[in-house]
Amino acid sequence: MSRDLVNAICRSFPGAELSDPWGGGHDVWKVGGKMFASMGTILSGVSVKTDSVETARMQIEMGVGVKAPYFHASWINIPWTMPEAELQARLAASYRLVRAGLTRKAQAELPPFP
Repeated sequence: MSRDLVNAICRSFPGAELSDPWGGGHDVWKVGGKMFASMGTILSGVSVKTDSVETARMQIEMGVGVKAPYFHASWINIPWTMPEAELQARLAASYRLVRAGLTRKAQAELPPFP
């Protein structure tokens, strides 16, 4: 996994937008103005949202990732060593979760996502 691969995957999601809200080279992916993936400049890997604090804890205990510093406890940081297929699935899950939390109007304005 690499920053370029994460960016390529996220770029393929309908309505996904790349930003650097804090400056300094952070890659933050948003849908409808809400963040679903973030890569910083110090910690290697990508941080993604899970559906709950419990899910994040379980995934951390299973060794899937580590606690994402500076984020809510429902976020985990996935290391660069994750296989591409699993990375794709975790990024898509985070995207779907954030997209589902948008207003109905915002969701209706986005192209469909399989």
